[in-house]
Amino acid sequence: MLMQGRARDLLTPADGSAPVVLAEDTFTILASPMREILTIVVSPDRPEVRQLIGVRAGGASRKALSEIMAHERDKGTPLFLLLDDFAGASLVAGWIWSRWIPDWAERAKLNGTRSTAGRSGNMEGVCTGFAPGSSALHRDGSSEMANQNCMEVPSLINPADPLGWHQLGEQPGVGKRRARRIDVWRDSDGLQIDVGFQDSGTSPTGGDRIAIHEYKVAARTGEDMILAGLDIDPRILPFRECPGAVAHAGRTLGLPLGELRARVLETLPGTLGCTHLNDVLRSMAEVPQLAARLD
Repeated sequence: MLMQGRARDLLTPADGSAPVVLAEDTFTILASPMREILTIVVSPDRPEVRQLIGVRAGGASRKALSEIMAHERDKGTPLFLLLDDFAGASLVAGWIWSRWIPDWAERAKLNGTRSTAGRSGNMEGVCTGFAPGSSALHRDGSSEMANQNCMEVPSLINPADPLGWHQLGEQPGVGKRRARRIDVWRDSDGLQIDVGFQDSGTSPTGGDRIAIHEYKVAARTGEDMILAGLDIDPRILPFRECPGAVAHAGRTLGLPLGELRARVLETLPGTLGCTHLNDVLRSMAEVPQLAARLD
């Protein structure tokens, strides 16, 4: 699996002058079928990133990242958020094959391919969508692949705002993309936060992309950087049980934004949370760094 990531911090001045790119990072990772990092290149280069070679995506990659690249986390670099997302983005990447090859899951089993999701493919209890008794589960605890909800989605690029996104790479053939944004601004009520998140893939028909996950989150904080308001719009999710995670997300209110990367996982474990909504909420740990750039 070849993964390419790009992220930037863009400041839009209040006086209407041209936006300014404050920071930009990219990575290229070649991963094994078990989601282990085989090669990794980042730009601008950080030599220590090569210590991640051999690490498997998931809890192991996030633990290694927090130890090896702690200085990137503390500085709030785009690279740290990109590499932190390797765990979740690589987990979902295989989904797009199910849109191109209808019997993909059966073929994978016949070829001896082992699932890296959940507990060796047993998804029961992993999240709200896979709570015991969910329509998303088979009797053996494996997830339902054939009847996942997904939707065609238009391009993220707004022709009226060509700088609204960095360059999005072309994906000929089978390709999956995780796109996220975090917009932060000040008004009379404090600091406003608008977060967008989408997992989408190319379509075998050559038309619009197909999305499997999409959330929009509006949040609010004061200068104390404590999460004071949260409004979550679950736009596209694969199973009917998935939106239930929104009801529990309010447990994060009152938490310091800078601690969300760790505390969301403590506050919304297992069936209290959605793996992907948790990732959206965790990303708001970047907000204090972004807010400082507004000054």
